[in-house]
Amino acid sequence: MREVGRTDAATKGGKELSVEMLAVILVFAIPLVAVMGGVLIAIIKVLKRDRSAGSKRLNEEEARMMQEVYQGLEKMEQRIEALETILIDRTRKDEK
Repeated sequence: MREVGRTDAATKGGKELSVEMLAVILVFAIPLVAVMGGVLIAIIKVLKRDRSAGSKRLNEEEARMMQEVYQGLEKMEQRIEALETILIDRTRKDEK
């Protein structure tokens, strides 16, 4: 009997992602990509404004804020990778 929510390939060989695992990865990956894109756009805007203002340097507050955002994104990426690893490990244990 086939397990509910699993694809045939996931139950036979375990080489493809199950529907649940794919859903969880997408739930975490899509917001991460959106946040990283927003930060990238903000950085580009700040740099573009900086050049048009005649090579003015970013003030210290803006630079500090950008660093905090970048560090926060790195921590979020590490957490997501840890959650994905846990999910994959549980899925493999369930398949055995």
